[in-house]
Amino acid sequence: MSRKTVYMCFITDLIHGGHMSIIKKAAELGDLTVGVLTDDVITSSFRRFPLLRFEERVKVLENIKGVKRVIPQPTLSYAENLRALKPNYVVHGDNWRRGFQVPIRAEVIEILTEYGGQLVEFPYSEDEEYQRLELMKRQQLSLPDVRRARLKRLLDMKPLVRVLEAHNGLTGLIVEKTRVSKNGKSYQFDAMWCSSLCDSTSRGKPDIELIDLSTRLRAIDEIMDVTTKPIIFDGDTGGLTEHYVYNVRTLERMGVSAVIIEDKTGLKKNSLFGTEVHQTQDSIENFCNKISAGKAVLKTNDFMIIARIESLILEKGMDDALKRAFAYVEAGASGIMIHSRRSTPDEIFEFCDRFRKHNSITPLVVVPTSYSNVTEEELVSRGVNIVIYANHLTRSAFPAMKEVAEMILKNGRAAEADDLCMPIKEILTLIPEEY
Repeated sequence: MSRKTVYMCFITDLIHGGHMSIIKKAAELGDLTVGVLTDDVITSSFRRFPLLRFEERVKVLENIKGVKRVIPQPTLSYAENLRALKPNYVVHGDNWRRGFQVPIRAEVIEILTEYGGQLVEFPYSEDEEYQRLELMKRQQLSLPDVRRARLKRLLDMKPLVRVLEAHNGLTGLIVEKTRVSKNGKSYQFDAMWCSSLCDSTSRGKPDIELIDLSTRLRAIDEIMDVTTKPIIFDGDTGGLTEHYVYNVRTLERMGVSAVIIEDKTGLKKNSLFGTEVHQTQDSIENFCNKISAGKAVLKTNDFMIIARIESLILEKGMDDALKRAFAYVEAGASGIMIHSRRSTPDEIFEFCDRFRKHNSITPLVVVPTSYSNVTEEELVSRGVNIVIYANHLTRSAFPAMKEVAEMILKNGRAAEADDLCMPIKEILTLIPEEY
């Protein structure tokens, strides 16, 4: 008689005693096939990041006694693999009876019913030692060398890296922990953008590079203290090259993943003013020299220097923007950010299309603040790799706080404002007790 077949799916790259125990139990039921979630699925769906790449995780599981075969599971859904394999049993811990995996469990049961398969669930291990190991893994993700390298790894794993601004520890936690489920999939932000505008605005200062670097670095340190996701730093113009190279080394040492510098000179004015205020674009030669100087002082291959092109903002034309893009890449830029203040993405699409005809490798970054109707799917189809939602937490917080302040003044009490405020207990659960 043929042996029964068993299917399990694994997420983790940290194999502990609890995992070994359930693998042993699953193997006793029959020939065990283990599905391994791909790096893309893990980074998109879970608040965790694989320390080991997919290929390495496969090798680990292939060498565990009782595992007959290891295959990829390219989606959070089990449907594709279950319909292909039709295992007699699917084995899982009972922890997925709650949380965002509930619909995934329901789908597994429905598919098993189609052909007479059976779901076998074992009690999820709550061993304190296993929880300590998971905590150690999260702590490792926050280490500078590990965090710094994550952005480049994400670009290898995913078609689009989704970035949201953070300007203090609390907003960093929002970026770190926010996740939504839609159409059976889970979505989250991949990285954080430390914006000069938001750093200035949160301190009541104008966005003219008035906040000194030491103050901005303290904000990054606060964010890093409570989060693990990679950080992209808004470097404005970069300042004097002689100062800029030291700042690059500092950011790299801290564990920041990338700096974006714009090709303008003089007193910084926000780009969305365009030609309404006087703004001077740097020469291609000078800006290329700045890029090269920054690359020359790097100690690792992980840190990215991304060149931001202001030609479309300043109405210098598409040809000028493309000429600069190719020159900046030649000078060593790790990526190109193309900016626009138009209400439609047409000129962004044209730039991407023309750039990709000659360069299919260099990451492209966009900031769809003014052309906010564009979808992420449309951006990916044009070859965009990173999308930055550059100031939305700042812009949403101020109207809400202003409305609450006005309601308290109008009513002489706080009761009417309660519905606009997050419960204190919810805030306390957002802030971690352990790091």
